[in-house]
Amino acid sequence: MDDRTHLADVLRGVLGALLDLLLPQPCAGCEGPSGPLCTDCLTALWCRPHRCAPRPGCPPVWAAGPYAGRHRGILLAYKEGGADALAAPLGGRLAAAYTASGLASPDTLLVPVPGRGPPRDPRAPVTRLARACLAEAGGANAGRVAPLLRYRGRPRRQAGLGRAARLANRTGVLVADRAPAGVPGTARGAAVVVDDVLTTGATVAEATRALRAGGFGVAGAIVLLESLSGGAATRTAGTGAAGAGPPRIRVPSRARRFYEPS
Repeated sequence: MDDRTHLADVLRGVLGALLDLLLPQPCAGCEGPSGPLCTDCLTALWCRPHRCAPRPGCPPVWAAGPYAGRHRGILLAYKEGGADALAAPLGGRLAAAYTASGLASPDTLLVPVPGRGPPRDPRAPVTRLARACLAEAGGANAGRVAPLLRYRGRPRRQAGLGRAARLANRTGVLVADRAPAGVPGTARGAAVVVDDVLTTGATVAEATRALRAGGFGVAGAIVLLESLSGGAATRTAGTGAAGAGPPRIRVPSRARRFYEPS
């Protein structure tokens, strides 16, 4: 992250804090008064990070939780509802998966899957999650964020596609740029792919292929949530109070795009 990007992030954080004082945000999990996440909803997000079921073409992948219930709703509020303040708590959950994976080290490159906007966009949702993750995991002692991937052209959406079509839709769409000066791009196990959701594994597999084609070693991947519809065995995730199901979570009305995991 360059100095200008860091300064912009700091200014956005200060402005967000001031706006919270003047116009308090509702909780993204229960719509209570203590946003962006109240203590109960933040606690309910905790569950033990797990290694995901294998997907073709993917390295070992670790996830912080399931793509279901409260977890899914809060991620949608972040990605589609414009709740930028959720980057920090969600990044903290991603950091738990990163730490559990055993991949964190000063030489590790956290490589976020790019967004649909301009290449290397510092405001891309997954890039922001990767930065929040690294800050929580130990900063420079845990690695560095390296947005090395970009799309060759405009990416097509995965919505409505079956497993085979999703894999085909992601094959060959990413390319890896050269590593920044001083980064050992060809070091074995230097890169860890970062994404928000793992379903079929098509995006993580394509990111892995592109990085390896660019001369990078890929040690693994971390994701915020794993979708059980992607073929993983059913797991029991924490949902707050014993016996209580996940609450209904409303994504803000300005969320107009359909978000589909890959």
